[in-house]
Amino acid sequence: MAEGLVCFDVDGTLVPGTSSCAWVAAVLGHEAELVAAEAAYGAGLMTNQEASVLDARGWAGHTEAEIDARLETLPLVDGIAETVTWCRERGLRPILTTLAWTPVGRMLAGRFGFAAYCGPVPAVAGGRYTGDVAEHLDEYGKRDFALAQGIVPERCVAVGDSRSDLPLFAAVGMSIGFNASPDARAVATHLVDGGDLRAIVPLLDAQFSSV
Repeated sequence: MAEGLVCFDVDGTLVPGTSSCAWVAAVLGHEAELVAAEAAYGAGLMTNQEASVLDARGWAGHTEAEIDARLETLPLVDGIAETVTWCRERGLRPILTTLAWTPVGRMLAGRFGFAAYCGPVPAVAGGRYTGDVAEHLDEYGKRDFALAQGIVPERCVAVGDSRSDLPLFAAVGMSIGFNASPDARAVATHLVDGGDLRAIVPLLDAQFSSV
């Protein structure tokens, strides 16, 4: 049984300066439309379900191997592997709580050792994406996924940066706004800015030493 849970957002947190969706859309030809949809979601003008439907259409006909190859080049902050290892060595369960597509979570979990991940699921048939969404997920689904890990909220920490992290921030014992937007900065327990995820380790150490 893990002694604590550390939840990491992906887009804007582990992925700096862009989103995994925009990174893929840039080579599929619908980046401008996707970036506009992400901005509308961030402003509360569009649901994540609506943004996912729009993005999924751009994946239609492309193979899983093609998308996976693009995701392997995704820009990431420094220190992810070391931070995940630090968590595991101390009996903490590191997971991805994200609205990024599940192929993104699968790639990051395989590369860095995250114990679990969530996300909307793109529909696939015969190794190609159909352009549909098989399963939707929103910001409340992120929270529910974290709480379903079976660890009391007081021993859970959430690391994120934006609107989609707010329900989870409100539900856990400590929240860390990492390069956070104004909305997330306003409610996070702690704020960390920079390009190396290891900067959060002292906060995690202090939190789990005291609870």
